[in-house]
Amino acid sequence: MNKSFSKSLVWLRRDLRLHDNTALHEAASQSNSISICFVFDTNILSKLKNKNDQRVDFIYQILQDIKKTLKKYGSDIWILFGDPVHEIPKLAESVNADAVFVNRDYEKYGVNRDHDVQNKLSGLNKTFHSFKDQVLFEADEIVTKNNTHYSVFSPYRNNHLEKLLTSGSGANSYQLDDINFEKFTIEKTLTLDDIGFDSSNISSFQIATTHQDIQKQINEFKDRLEHYDQTRNFPAIKGVSYLSVHNRFGTISIREIANICLQNYSTPGSKSWLNELIWRDFYFQIIVNFSHVQDGHSFKQQYDNLQYENNESFFESWKQGMTGFPIVDAAMRQLNTTGYMHNRLRMIVASFLTKDLLINWRWGEEYFKEKLIDYDFSANNGGWQWAASVGCDAQPWFRIFNPLLQSQKFDSDGKFIKKYVPELSEFDKKNIHEPHAKFTPKDYPKPIIDHATQRPKALKMFEHVNNVVKKQH
Repeated sequence: MNKSFSKSLVWLRRDLRLHDNTALHEAASQSNSISICFVFDTNILSKLKNKNDQRVDFIYQILQDIKKTLKKYGSDIWILFGDPVHEIPKLAESVNADAVFVNRDYEKYGVNRDHDVQNKLSGLNKTFHSFKDQVLFEADEIVTKNNTHYSVFSPYRNNHLEKLLTSGSGANSYQLDDINFEKFTIEKTLTLDDIGFDSSNISSFQIATTHQDIQKQINEFKDRLEHYDQTRNFPAIKGVSYLSVHNRFGTISIREIANICLQNYSTPGSKSWLNELIWRDFYFQIIVNFSHVQDGHSFKQQYDNLQYENNESFFESWKQGMTGFPIVDAAMRQLNTTGYMHNRLRMIVASFLTKDLLINWRWGEEYFKEKLIDYDFSANNGGWQWAASVGCDAQPWFRIFNPLLQSQKFDSDGKFIKKYVPELSEFDKKNIHEPHAKFTPKDYPKPIIDHATQRPKALKMFEHVNNVVKKQH
């Protein structure tokens, strides 16, 4: 069969896998031979403060696993370092590729970068092809009856779910054996040191970095999926999937994950997990269709005018996990130690920062950006705006989490607190949530604020903006 291209490059970005990869599948069906490449993007890496950044190490290790797999087929992976706008056309030219295949990005930087790469390739008489891969449905695929975009989750979910149940996830099943990978070997491969980074602590947290181990992790979660809806909110137990880093970097296929839910759809756990995947799509379409959120604005732009107090010493205490509120401190220390934070805790600490400490949500968003191994702009921004009551379909501004009640409800025995706040390890479950009420714990700070005092201040902050808006209308 005649194929459109003699040689093609598949450029991996947020899709670090060879199985069920739309760009690879399309390239294989349209090209006689294929080479795989990845670029460590200096525009992104230069902004990272920590030279032991877990994300860079994770990507590096995943690429070594892909390299190992490709070796079995007599092939290799081009791992480049530099500006992709320069590096990709240069590589396409040097390997004599006719076309470059990618899976689409949705953040402004990625969109602009791809536009520039496409233009450069066009000047070299080479083509650029992009595909949907990191979402189940793109921004324009789920719209209202009036062809407008959703800003409220529930009707979006209903439409999305109906479509998904009708059409399926669209997974691409193919065998690597059937793909004609270009035969080549790269003698000298880039090291972490070459790109200015060192290895991190990810191995101590058992983060899977091979296709085989990731599949094991998926299978292990399948065994727990049935009860996910009952266990997902409790950080002390193994209730969530711990697959967020793999969703973020595309080391698993979102379609494969959706299929697991669809196959077990009768169970409440599967429905609940699928709901999380739909939230992920929802936030992606928000950043595309309401792009002002990518420029630092609140979704509800009147809330750009909120007068936060922005106390820097409070912010420092929050970052270090030294606020005197055990559940908040345990969560922040989990983040600082492991690069991960349980989803329920993300809501608690975000609410605490914005509505108890009265600090701008953007400060928290930025700190998570620096620390989270699964950091993803759309989900992080969406989550922070939700908690701060400034986003689409957000927590109503007058609903404010009580950190003590959240602690008692979601870590009732204090097991999670004790793991990350060892200063409180001797406290029983009755006193651990509010240790200063009856005791003076050694080496653990008193609460830096009084929730009962701060709550009315937060309400007043929102009421002021809402009143100004009312007057204008």
